[in-house]
Amino acid sequence: MLAAKSLLDSLTSQVTRLLDNDGNLPHHELEQQFKSLLHNALGKLDLVSREEFDGQMLVLQRTRQRLEALELQVQELEQQLTASRTKPQAEQP
Repeated sequence: MLAAKSLLDSLTSQVTRLLDNDGNLPHHELEQQFKSLLHNALGKLDLVSREEFDGQMLVLQRTRQRLEALELQVQELEQQLTASRTKPQAEQP
């Protein structure tokens, strides 16, 4: 979080300097420099595209479903094991 705050502070000061140029820069030059500043600042963040995020969400959902299925299998196997261990003891005279 500190890195994001530092980045935001840096971006703010750069934009302030850019805007405080007393009108020396033409509008298109100002716009171009602002886009460049913003592009550089966003490039420093660990951002992912929506497509990549959605893809990872699908992987996570499938993994969760598989985990739940495996948990059920383990539970069933444990029940079978418990039943098989108690059966022979109950049958002994």
